[in-house]
Amino acid sequence: MLTTIHQIDPGRADADAIRKAVDCLAGSGLVTFPTETVYGVGANAADPKALARLRELKGRAETKPFTVHIGSRWAVDRFVPDLAGVGRRLVQKAWPGPLTLIFDVPHPEQAQVIRDTSPEHIDAMYHAGTIGIRCPDDPVAAQLLEACPFPVVAASANPAGEPAPTDGDQARKALDGQVDLVLDAGHCRYGKASTIVRVTSKGYDILREGVLDARTIRRLAQLRFLLVCTGNTCRSAMGEAILRRLLAEHVGCDEDALTSSGYVVESAGTMACEGAPASTEAINALAARGIDLSYHRSTPLTLEALLRADYILAMTAGHRATVGAILPAALDRCRLVDEADVDDPMGGDTATYALCAKRIEQALRHQLEEIPL
Repeated sequence: MLTTIHQIDPGRADADAIRKAVDCLAGSGLVTFPTETVYGVGANAADPKALARLRELKGRAETKPFTVHIGSRWAVDRFVPDLAGVGRRLVQKAWPGPLTLIFDVPHPEQAQVIRDTSPEHIDAMYHAGTIGIRCPDDPVAAQLLEACPFPVVAASANPAGEPAPTDGDQARKALDGQVDLVLDAGHCRYGKASTIVRVTSKGYDILREGVLDARTIRRLAQLRFLLVCTGNTCRSAMGEAILRRLLAEHVGCDEDALTSSGYVVESAGTMACEGAPASTEAINALAARGIDLSYHRSTPLTLEALLRADYILAMTAGHRATVGAILPAALDRCRLVDEADVDDPMGGDTATYALCAKRIEQALRHQLEEIPL
């Protein structure tokens, strides 16, 4: 077999080369293409002949699945129905990127990709109720995968037992005469394998550390809330403690286990000083609810806090405006706790604080109905 080579400048779209690669895959061919980690070799997942060729090339048994590759993160919904929780967070934060995710899909026949093709293709993409998916952060890979009207599976472009190629020259030599076409875009950005994470009902398991380490995966998997008021000694402080209680109830864990379950709740003040305790009235109002606020110490609102928060809950429109002044991009993630401003109870008695706490709790319950957890 003669392998066709197309050298591509990754900084420029090459519609002709991409079209030829798509046509090759559509005709049961095998195509080697770059990703940000290593070069891969892909096949049309809806073509049994192409899959048989890929299995023979890689020496892979039929019981060992290939990874589905997609051109954009949004395509995951075609393969994984009702994606939520940790899986959704990793998709939104880490894709496109050097992360392979394995999802539980107990009923693959319900997936849109199977409904669009045929149930006979389930075994080509799903294995024992799971599917592995990769969304490469590489312009050539993205162009190719987006242009394919059929699902694509791929593996590293090397013979079994050999190192995966990390540049075009290696990719050409590794499978010369065994694949139909090579898209040569030079060096891969990382030259290291992707991290593999299995998403579970209880969180996730790291099956292989690659470009992304365990600390990075833990950060990406978390859902972080930031409540904002002025001094961070009453409204946002009470909101933080109340939200922790509500999330623990939702997850079914102790509040101390929230972080390990993937949830982080913080609060800050637009004019807060560092380390002030919660007001006595706020402490008393939450004590009546069985919540200890005596541990709280105030924190000033910072750029770093805004950058790491997934959801920013502001007590007033003025607080939201301050968020936008510090980080305009954060406004997309910032909403009011309630429909109208939650007024500062400062100067009121414990009953006033109790009413404020009640309103905050009701508003947070409503927020959690709208936020995918």
